Amino acid sequence: MPDKLRSVDRLLPLKPKVLHILLAVADGPRHGYSIMQEVAERTDGHVRLWPAALYGLLRELEKTDLIVESDNRPAADEDDERRRYFALTPHGKRVLDAEVRRLEAIVHHARSSRALRKAYRT
Repeated sequence: MPDKLRSVDRLLPLKPKVLHILLAVADGPRHGYSIMQEVAERTDGHVRLWPAALYGLLRELEKTDLIVESDNRPAADEDDERRRYFALTPHGKRVLDAEVRRLEAIVHHARSSRALRKAYRT
């Protein structure tokens, strides 16, 4: 993969849905429906991933080496062989870590803003 596509900074900021997908697979491999459920649960239903959009994003994330199809599957009696499982790559972890740090800096700045501190006191 060309270095320019692997560069962390070139991929930031992440789109919100991409961030949520990466967060969902950060804890381990998940199949598409499980990703949809996890994102809906983590966001109290505010972010919804419809199948067509989700699988389009998953293809895009595979092309940019942020996720990879995983061979790590549950036991056969707990699995459906038609499911595709996705896992975070090392590059995907670096990008996710960088995005979290970027968002933390924004939140820190917002919390230290004099105008916001004043607004929270009233």
